[in-house]
Amino acid sequence: MKVAVKTLDNKDAGQIDLDKDVFGLEVRGDILHRMVKYQLNKRQQGTHKTKTRGEVSGTGKKPWAQKGTGRARAGDLKRPQDRGGGTAFGPVVRSHATELPKKIKKLALRTALSAKAKDGKLIILDKIESKDHKTKAMAAALKKLGLQNALIVGGEELDMNFRRATNNIPLIDVLPSQGANVYDILRRDTLVLSKDAVESLTKKLKS
Repeated sequence: MKVAVKTLDNKDAGQIDLDKDVFGLEVRGDILHRMVKYQLNKRQQGTHKTKTRGEVSGTGKKPWAQKGTGRARAGDLKRPQDRGGGTAFGPVVRSHATELPKKIKKLALRTALSAKAKDGKLIILDKIESKDHKTKAMAAALKKLGLQNALIVGGEELDMNFRRATNNIPLIDVLPSQGANVYDILRRDTLVLSKDAVESLTKKLKS
């Protein structure tokens, strides 16, 4: 499938042939859902923690006699029902990560790329480079391309001037090709790829 290539100045720069096995798949919502859940689960810190009755500060001495007082029996005052006592079945430090086969991960990324191509939300740029790091000029160039909410994916190494120039522009994310992922592709309206990124992603997803 052929797609027009543009420059950052919104001028024509020829065409590029996109691999149908990477950019022309049927869009499967179930695969995208599984991958997004996998990514969100994996990035949870899981550092929340409450103290159990064995961890709270306090004496282990029996507070009153077992029988004869008319009160409920108690072994100490660190029980969950006591003021200052431990928490029963509270959260503990753990990993929230879930398992997902490598084949499904690759299929999900190919599906996300195909979804953008199918919706006409895929733009291919000749190069993702900037002469300087001025945000004002970059914002004007992106506006000329019609980009207000976009993920821009460059080659394996990003141009530092371009990265700095886009750093403060709202709703514009910039990633190298190895950082391209399903969640970031779907959370932005438009996907912008450089020719280097297309080549890198095609090679990665077809191997």
